[in-house]
Amino acid sequence: MIRGVLERYKSYLPVNEKTPMFTLGEGDTPLVRSKTISQEVGCDELYFKLEGCNPSGSFKDRGMVLAVAKAMEEGGESIVCASTGNTSASAAAYGAYCGLETTVFVPKNNIARGKLAQAITYGARIILIDGNFDDALKVVRELTAKHPIILVNSLNPYRIEGQKTASFEIIEDLGTAPDYLFIPVGNAGNITAYWQGFVEARNMEWTAILPKMMGFQAEGAAAIVRGRPIAKPETIASAIRVGNPASWDGAVKARDESNGTIDSVTDEEIMEAYEWIARKEGIFCEPASAASVAGLIKLSRNGVHLKDSKIVCVLTGTGLKDPDLASSMEPVFMDEYPPQLEAVERALGLH
Repeated sequence: MIRGVLERYKSYLPVNEKTPMFTLGEGDTPLVRSKTISQEVGCDELYFKLEGCNPSGSFKDRGMVLAVAKAMEEGGESIVCASTGNTSASAAAYGAYCGLETTVFVPKNNIARGKLAQAITYGARIILIDGNFDDALKVVRELTAKHPIILVNSLNPYRIEGQKTASFEIIEDLGTAPDYLFIPVGNAGNITAYWQGFVEARNMEWTAILPKMMGFQAEGAAAIVRGRPIAKPETIASAIRVGNPASWDGAVKARDESNGTIDSVTDEEIMEAYEWIARKEGIFCEPASAASVAGLIKLSRNGVHLKDSKIVCVLTGTGLKDPDLASSMEPVFMDEYPPQLEAVERALGLH
């Protein structure tokens, strides 16, 4: 029997006897030790937290299950979110499971096809906004302020509460917090949540140390790095294509309190890491996830000493979220041959 986030961590979450307890199997995601990239960056202990193993394929499910449970506790019958993809898929999944009317606002022509397909299949109402994510979120905030519809973006504090459980799992698996946590930064709720989880774990004496929080934005959407919102954010990594992060203050707090950093990586660096993770580690993640590893590679190339550190890179979503990008990549080997043994032997150099 899978317990899920609500049941497993109910002593550390804002739940009570009126909170419905349910699960789609979120949480308890693998922490996989690196075999090859660790050598490339000169790190003895490097791990990947595979959040793409959550039921809708991304880390969003951890917070969504709690946000939806609290919405139901309050008598809510309708939920809404703005999304570049993963939040819409997660909200639609949990909304479908719980019988809630679910509406998702997505930027027109600015969402990965795999994510939109999920929301459609789960039966959510799709509202296309002729603008970017920040435009969509603005409309959603105005809508929920006026009508009895519950916002389930990371502005909802229960989302952050649920997402912090990933920190608990890392500590349980490693026996301590890592020295560094590398994580993509888009709307910035996840880095905020991880830091909250690590701090709470230390206060409960689960760990004696706290990690340096190493957040990475895409260069074309690096609002926190530049210190100002970006009106038209651009990056191949759609999940972090956010020009004005809703949890900006939380991300800065995590960076400053942990003596970490928030930096940017180019689309080229993201794509290099995306290929490395797949071809050197056998892990298929979405481009935004690769920003964490791209940041690690960037630091190692800049001469940062990582050898004696215990490092975790968070891979936030599965590569199946963005099938178009994966399909556009040049294959290692794909040619057409007749169905004859000798022909394929020649192709494989076996003659």
